[in-house]
Amino acid sequence: MRLRCASCRTRLIALMSGPDMSFRPRRSVLYVPASNAKALDKVRSLPCDSIIVDLEDAVAPEAKLAARRAAVEFVVGGGGGERELIVRVNGLDTSWGEADLDAIAQAGPDAILVPKVNDGAQVRRYDAALQQAPDNTQLWAMIETAHSIFRLDDIASQAGSTRLSCWVMGTNDLAKEMRAELDAVRAPFLAALSLSVTAARAYGLDILDGVFNEIDNAAGFESQCRQGLAFGFDGKTLVHPSQIATCNRCFTPTDAQLHWSKAVVEAFGSPENQGKGALRVDGRMVERLHLDHARGVIAVRQVIDARAPG
Repeated sequence: MRLRCASCRTRLIALMSGPDMSFRPRRSVLYVPASNAKALDKVRSLPCDSIIVDLEDAVAPEAKLAARRAAVEFVVGGGGGERELIVRVNGLDTSWGEADLDAIAQAGPDAILVPKVNDGAQVRRYDAALQQAPDNTQLWAMIETAHSIFRLDDIASQAGSTRLSCWVMGTNDLAKEMRAELDAVRAPFLAALSLSVTAARAYGLDILDGVFNEIDNAAGFESQCRQGLAFGFDGKTLVHPSQIATCNRCFTPTDAQLHWSKAVVEAFGSPENQGKGALRVDGRMVERLHLDHARGVIAVRQVIDARAPG
């Protein structure tokens, strides 16, 4: 099956061929309301990996049209700089969704994020609406409804035949539908988070953790970042610039992880180990399945280390 999504291809190359400097880490992904000109201007100097210009939840109904124009201008004007630039549009079930998709597709951001995806049919509908977008514009989907959790495989399986390349957890909306309490520990959501990561990985999708709303709770935020990392998320979506530094630190492979990964790659690359399925490296048993992960860690660190500090 042909891999259409750019992210899937990039990661596959990185894992099979070693580090790929075109790979984009997504440790910190900051939401910025398209209706807030000051925030859009400020984001140009922030050390986040990616920016989501938001036309949906963060924009009041009376500001939707002006926000759409601002988002188009921001994308066309290269407002994101070297950062990955995503625009979250309103859903097709709203009066703004179709026009959002048309305008943003023509502007050509790195990705278009669509809300409240419930099943694979909706992914195909959004994908069809992006025919005018450049080939490199990806489709991202919010996983934030109760229905979506029971259709994760159906949604993820669209990655092979559409632009779909990444999921974003919408834990606020999911909490609202579940009538559950959303705190730093997120006990009611652990099953949904784990299943979402599992389904995403089964089809080669990237996946980002949901936001942490308590801006002044630094300890709670760091704890949730580390929880997301333990679950296997690529990074975390953010609601405030003050969260960027902590998020980048938590989701950056450590020096120890880098050293270990290089040792694994070197061990399996030695002529005497060719054809071996398992090796002893620094006193630990390592199988070839760990080799792909080690290459991925090295690729991520090379890209991060080549960037400006942040």
